Amino acid sequence: MQDRPKILIIDDEPIARATLEALLNNEPYVLYFAEDGVEGLSMAATIQPDVILLDVMMPKVTGFEVCSTIRSTYSLSEVPILLITALDDRDSRLAGFKAGADDFITKPFDSMELLVRLHGVTRLNRFRHIAEQRRELGNLHDELLIAYDETIRGWSEALDLRDKETEGHTQRVTEKTLKLARYYGLDDEAIMHIQRGALLHDIGKLGIPDSILLKPAQLTNNEWSIMRRHPVLAYEWLKDVAYLRPALDIPYCHHEKWDGTGYPRGLKGEEIPIAARLFALADVWDALTSDRPYRKAMSHAEAHQYIQSQSQKHFDPELVELFTQHIAEL
Repeated sequence: MQDRPKILIIDDEPIARATLEALLNNEPYVLYFAEDGVEGLSMAATIQPDVILLDVMMPKVTGFEVCSTIRSTYSLSEVPILLITALDDRDSRLAGFKAGADDFITKPFDSMELLVRLHGVTRLNRFRHIAEQRRELGNLHDELLIAYDETIRGWSEALDLRDKETEGHTQRVTEKTLKLARYYGLDDEAIMHIQRGALLHDIGKLGIPDSILLKPAQLTNNEWSIMRRHPVLAYEWLKDVAYLRPALDIPYCHHEKWDGTGYPRGLKGEEIPIAARLFALADVWDALTSDRPYRKAMSHAEAHQYIQSQSQKHFDPELVELFTQHIAEL
């Protein structure tokens, strides 16, 4: 019952209402009846009909006045209105369209014509409702994604603040990775996931104790073993979040190396996802060219020389060439 279009019939003549009821009773509509314009306006506001069949010549309030009032009511302004009238002159039709009517049915009406017009207008109105709902859902989806991305940015800033030595690193390396990804020719969807993955690349370090993460001295073998678990922790935490699953390549694989000596899985060559290979270059470049408490930043020339020396070892050689081509823009 709820899925059937609602038709509101506003007509002061009992015979006309009975005729329309008999004609439409076996059609896939839910019928509502009002005996005059005042009652019709009240019912329209309550039931929110899909279509209104509206008589023109009524006491108290004419059909033209009802039509005009409906068009000025926000919640009803888009409801299709078919005027049913014995008036067939040009001026009456113009007055009806000016008031906001969508179509006219002339009394005495042809029952088949009425059914066809009613079917057409209900289909169009249903389609409009569906299109509006889809747009609203699309807007809500976009708003939700924006909220998610703002949350991710908040997490990444919190991670940077936890480790003062690398404060600001995440934002810088994310920007550099995105530039490299565009130079490489990845599409917008891939770049969107890379951005999220880059912002969350060290999310797994939330599971590393401060005594290890912030230790000023060299880590022991056991401490290094714990530290190297952070990509696995990131994967375990995020793998069941459908929204973030496509972004996991960087948090999970950014410490893998082209020659297979990286961690946590020892991936080699193109086994390493392209997002992680791009990120690794940007990550090391930013680390080398940034001041740290225990060393001064390298010059760009020195850092570039190091990057080139790690081609086919740490880095994808094709990406090292791409990096070299665009180094001045990073």
